Formats: sequence, C-alpha cells, structure tokens
Amino acid sequence: MDRFRMIFHYFQSNSESVTNGICALLALASVKIYTSFDFSCPCLAKYNMVYGLGIMFIPPVALFLCGLIVNRQFVVMLEEWKRPTGERKKNMAIIRFMCSSVLQRAMIAPVVWIIVSLLDGKCFVCAFSSSINPDNFPDFASNVTSFDEVQRLLSKVPCKDDELMRNNTSRKAVSRYLRCWSQAFGWSILLTLIMIAFLARSLRPCFDQTAFFQTRYWSNYIDIEQKIFDETCCEHARDFAHQCILHFFESMQEEIKLKRFHAHTEETEEKEGEEDHLRGITSQEQMNKLLQSWCRSKPPLDVCQATQRQPAGTERMSMTWAGRTIKRWHPQSTASDSRETNV
Repeated sequence: MDRFRMIFHYFQSNSESVTNGICALLALASVKIYTSFDFSCPCLAKYNMVYGLGIMFIPPVALFLCGLIVNRQFVVMLEEWKRPTGERKKNMAIIRFMCSSVLQRAMIAPVVWIIVSLLDGKCFVCAFSSSINPDNFPDFASNVTSFDEVQRLLSKVPCKDDELMRNNTSRKAVSRYLRCWSQAFGWSILLTLIMIAFLARSLRPCFDQTAFFQTRYWSNYIDIEQKIFDETCCEHARDFAHQCILHFFESMQEEIKLKRFHAHTEETEEKEGEEDHLRGITSQEQMNKLLQSWCRSKPPLDVCQATQRQPAGTERMSMTWAGRTIKRWHPQSTASDSRETNV
C-alpha cells in the first residue's frame, strides 16, 4: 500500500515529462483496450446507431476524466479559480493557461481512441448501416419492396454470418462503402490535428513571448507553492505531534530521553529548538486559524520584507541607558553568545 501511495504521489508531481508520459501511457492503453475489445454489433435497426456511437464516444469520455484525474495541475487550477481573492488578486490569464495545458493533455487519449475506431471502421459501419440509400446498390435489396424490410436488411450488414447476408453479394460493397467513409473521417481528423499543431509551433515565435513567459512562470509558481506548503505542513504536523507525545508521556520523559534522544543535559536546548521550529504555534486553535488564513487570504507575492532581515552571523547586544535600550550589531559574533549589559 505504501508503494502504491509513493507511485501515485510521483505521478502527481509537477514535472511535465511525467505528465506527458502518463498521457502517452493512457493513449497506448486506449489502443490496447480497443484492439482487445470484442466488438459485436447487435444488427438491429433500432440499436445499431446507439451501440456504434456509444462504443465510439463513451470510452473517450472515461479516458478524458482519467486524464484529468492523473493531472495534478487540474486540481491546482480549480483551487486557484475558486479561492477567495483575499490579499492576492486572481489572474485569469494564468487560469486560462493552466486550463489549456490540462485540456490538451487530457484530450490525447480520447482523440487516439476516436481516430483508431474510425480507421478500423467497425463502429462506423454498425452505426450508419441503416442510414445509407439502398438505391445506390441495386442488387442489395432487389427482391424487397417494404421499407421496414429494407431497413431490417441494412441493419444486418455488419453481421456477415447472418442468414440474410450469407447469400447477399452486395453486402461487401455496402460494408466497403461505409468503411471508406469512416477511414476518410479518421484521416481528416488526424491531418487537421497535425496541421493545427504545426501552425501553433511555427507561428508562436512570431508573436511577443512576454505574456506567455509570465503566465507560464506564475502557473508553475502556484503549483510549486502548493507542494511546498503541503510538505511544510507535514513537517510541522510531525513536530507538533512529537511535542504532544512528549507532554503525554511527561512522567516517562527522562527514560524516553535516555533511550531515543540526547542526554538530560541537552533537554533544554532541544525543547527550545523544537519550539522554535513550531513557529510559536502551541494549540490546535492556532493551527486552524493559520490554515484558515492561508485558504481564505493567501499572502501577497512580495518578499521585500524578507530581504531586509539581518545578515547571517550577526549578534545583537542590548544595553540599557537611562531607561532606553540601545541595540548594537557585532558581525563577528554568533547569536548564541548574545548578552545584555546594564549600565
């Protein structure tokens, strides 16, 4: 079960190569499923079209949904679209870019299924065998005058082993006619998609790429931000659980320290370090408020305050003079050697 979770989380990563690989696997799976599927037309005038079109279009819907499920960016896009504005404004260009990327990858497997089914022709022959004009094939229904009988005979075209079709010499002509139309539609769709992809690739460098780079950068930022937030929450939850368990076993804390942690002399330093790692959060209510603030009002994309922090390896010395505190900075001292002197 743990291995399955690891594989699932790996497939949901932000790497485009992994996402493209999953889409390629879905496309290959669609071809394999179609070739291994035992297609059997009902050969009934009322059900041929429903069955043929259903086999042609219902599995692509399922493959499309699978393509959305395995794409992690789909969930990130929905969260960005539905989140409250808060302190960070929404950029619809980023949402449209993410939606376009998700739809393009999710449509690969369904399109492959439809093209393969059209090139094969069985579904098309089954669906439209009752829709052709029998006058184009004079020898097909020469001895039949009733319209219902003609429709019944046309519906038997996909079933070559049927008693009505065994001695009918025009059945192959009708089947070839429908199969040619099916393959023509399949090759037309494939050629159209190739032309669209070629034009998109060749014409995109002719336009200004600034907006494209901006939307791509911030779409990647949103995805990576969510991943880092989840990882940070897991680390914080682990530290919080560690502190809660230590408090629960407070009476046995000395024994646990001797067995699993450092000696008793380092207990104070460890507690201070762990409390600092908790960022001052010591209760469930505080953590719930923090998570609620993140969901409802995400912080603005501005790190100017973080760049104004003190440099690493500096020390602050406080001196009290006439009721006021004077702060001095000593670059060659460490934070652990800080002291306070009263004058």
